[in-house]
Amino acid sequence: MTTSAVKNNFLPPGLVSNLQEVLLNRKGAQNDKDQQSKPKDDDPSTQSSSSDLVPDVAADDADSTKPVVLVTNADGIESPGLTCLVDALVRQGLCNVNVCAPQSDKSVAGHSLTLKETIAVTPTDIHGATAYEVSGTPVDCVSLALSGALFSWSKPVLVISGINRGSSCGHQMFYSGVVAGAREALFNSVPSISISLDWRNDESQESDFKDAVSVSLPLINAAIRDIEKGAFPKSCLLHIGVPKSPLTNKGFKLTKQSLWSSKLCWQAKSSTRNLAAGRFLPNQQSLGMQLAQLGRDASAAGAARKLVTQRKNIEVVESVGIAGKSDPDRKVKYFRLELLDKKQEEEDEDLDFRALENGFVAVTPVSLVMHVETDVNAAASKWISSALEVEQ
Repeated sequence: MTTSAVKNNFLPPGLVSNLQEVLLNRKGAQNDKDQQSKPKDDDPSTQSSSSDLVPDVAADDADSTKPVVLVTNADGIESPGLTCLVDALVRQGLCNVNVCAPQSDKSVAGHSLTLKETIAVTPTDIHGATAYEVSGTPVDCVSLALSGALFSWSKPVLVISGINRGSSCGHQMFYSGVVAGAREALFNSVPSISISLDWRNDESQESDFKDAVSVSLPLINAAIRDIEKGAFPKSCLLHIGVPKSPLTNKGFKLTKQSLWSSKLCWQAKSSTRNLAAGRFLPNQQSLGMQLAQLGRDASAAGAARKLVTQRKNIEVVESVGIAGKSDPDRKVKYFRLELLDKKQEEEDEDLDFRALENGFVAVTPVSLVMHVETDVNAAASKWISSALEVEQ
């Protein structure tokens, strides 16, 4: 039988049970800590540093004569693209492979950082590599890895971001987490490559990632070689777009970033889910965030009641404050974003998306400097001058 406390707080019994278990475990851990609070002075294990917080699990196996390569991605550390890439690099044995990747899908995180929240870093087992999963974005992963707080090395020779599911052409590069990971490396003066597979839901399969690695590996090896010689481009990252059928590609083609973009379609959604429960993350990847949200819900909306009104397929929820007084002006509406393909008008064969469509491996240099066309710059200058004259 469900208790009245659970009913009044609108919390699912499973969540309450999980929180109770966490609190009990935390209490037990605190008791153990108290018993060990007086260590011996000569015990070296009592000496702590930032590197002790997250052990470098494969540091002892690294060959100091080999270059260091850092691998990240945006699809998540367990994605097949990253797994296939790391496995191939390890089997080659030409470099020391290190991985720092998001623990969940952050493919459209763009160049976002996690601020005012603590991220969790956990060692994970990837054969032949030193690997960590991070409860943050691809940019978090690269920034942390290059900070010196996590790995024993000072700087990798190359950062590889990918291989990610889905192309990153045109305007998608601004949304893309995989490109952002490589861009963050370039911000820190580290050469970088990002890789995306032009995945098609109706025809692609997991083995295509292994084929995409085979296609990309010659360029990766050449980059490592030329970086050590000082011959790799220093002012840009390279984005490699692998076509949907990697092994039947027509070769590598140097391409330009296009204006290609998906149509962003926001759909109004109705929902019958419990409001308080719906605010929690769908999985338990960040228990700290869930506990924090629980505290906020308990204090600010402990007396909440839901009035469901279907208006144009949108659920409207009346918010109730801590005093139990309704706030009719505060309504909650639910929407879901869908990305839809749209016809592209650009016909230049050297554009990134057009090369992929034609079966080429598209290699697009991406600079940190936003280029403004001469005519655009002239038009902006003319308008600014005119605007200032009017104001004066």
